[in-house]
Amino acid sequence: MDTKELLKKVRRIEIKTRRLSNHIFGGEYQSTFKGQGMTFSEIRQYQYGDDVRNIEWNVTARYNEPFIKIFEEERELTLLLMVDVSGSQFFGTDGSSKKDMITEIAATLAFSATQNNDKVGLLLFSDKIELFIPPKKGRPHVLRIIRDLLEFEPKGVQTDIRQAVRYIQNMMKKKAIIFILSDFIAENYENALKVLGNKHDVTGIRVYDRREMQMPNLGMVNMRDAETGEYMLVNTGSSHVRRNYAEYYRKGVDYYQTAFKRSQAGTLHCQVGESYVKTLLGYFRRR
Repeated sequence: MDTKELLKKVRRIEIKTRRLSNHIFGGEYQSTFKGQGMTFSEIRQYQYGDDVRNIEWNVTARYNEPFIKIFEEERELTLLLMVDVSGSQFFGTDGSSKKDMITEIAATLAFSATQNNDKVGLLLFSDKIELFIPPKKGRPHVLRIIRDLLEFEPKGVQTDIRQAVRYIQNMMKKKAIIFILSDFIAENYENALKVLGNKHDVTGIRVYDRREMQMPNLGMVNMRDAETGEYMLVNTGSSHVRRNYAEYYRKGVDYYQTAFKRSQAGTLHCQVGESYVKTLLGYFRRR
């Protein structure tokens, strides 16, 4: 992708996702994700209805009338986007790929955080740690994240969610809001996710294509695994083969939901070709 085309894509995504974050998600994001504590703001005279537990006794004694301490919520948060860039993310059958949808969702969340003056960071992962951008504030930083989501070329093609989760557990010392965006075609990440969920506010966003759910009856088909590169001849005309595939797919979805539930983390499901707006809004409001 040349620079001119890249800048056009970045601009299109910015226009669309900033509009969503400004008019729809901004307030929902702020009300959903609270600050990490309370910080001292000022001392003022006691007023009827104030909490007597906040009386500042030294000042009260000095002026012979009650004064109280005022606290404000520490609003600044850190949003971290963990994005799967393995080979399966390029799959799509409705004119759009899983990667396209993941990029838009990530950009919308990033602009929502920026609107609230929060820091935003990015981790791109496959079966390797591909790229880590430490959390920072501001529009230029978010635009850099979008550029990397669009043009970064990963070295790995398979998926290792466990490794990515452990990496972030070591990197993020303070509590953060973490969104993991992937199709979650992976296994053995539940234990690592539990450790991450004990410290951070974690949500999984599973992005999938409807054609992945069931194998169509197309007869003998030479198929290629996007993550291993392996070719195999598959008899899709066999009801037994199609049934086994459907069961394998359901088990993967069940594992995702169970692993996140046991880790006290949230889950969303977004289908390529459908609007993710209602899904995100519904999730924010349920919380």
